[in-house]
Amino acid sequence: MSIHLTAGQRALLEADLRARRRELEKRIAQQLDGRSRPEHAREVLLQDGDDAPARDADREVDLARSDQELSDMRAINEALARLETPHFGRCVDCDADIPFDRLRLAPQVLRCVACQTAQEAGASHSQRTI
Repeated sequence: MSIHLTAGQRALLEADLRARRRELEKRIAQQLDGRSRPEHAREVLLQDGDDAPARDADREVDLARSDQELSDMRAINEALARLETPHFGRCVDCDADIPFDRLRLAPQVLRCVACQTAQEAGASHSQRTI
C-alpha cells in the first residue's frame, strides 16, 4: 500500500473538514434557533394554523434541508475520524488511492470516481426495476 497523502495534504484536508463543520454548525443552529430537531419540527407544525395546506411545501423543504445538513455533519465527523487512520483517502470498494483533487473538493468521499459511478448506476438501475 502506497502512502499517497502527505502530512501537509492531510493537514489541509483536516482544516477544510473542520471549516465545513463550523459552517454547518452555524447553519444548523440558525435554522433550529437553539432548539433540538424534534422541537424545531414541532414548532414548524404549530405555526401552520389554518393555512396548513399552503405551508406543506415550505415545511417539507425546511425539514429536508435540516435532514441533509445533519447527514452532511455526520459525514464530516466520520471523515475526520477516518483521517486519523492510514486508510483515509483509499476507496472502500477497490482500495485504490482517491486523487487528492477529489478529496479536496469532497474530503468525506468514500469511493474513487469509478466505484462511485458504478454504485450510482447500480442504485439507479435497482430503483427503476422496483
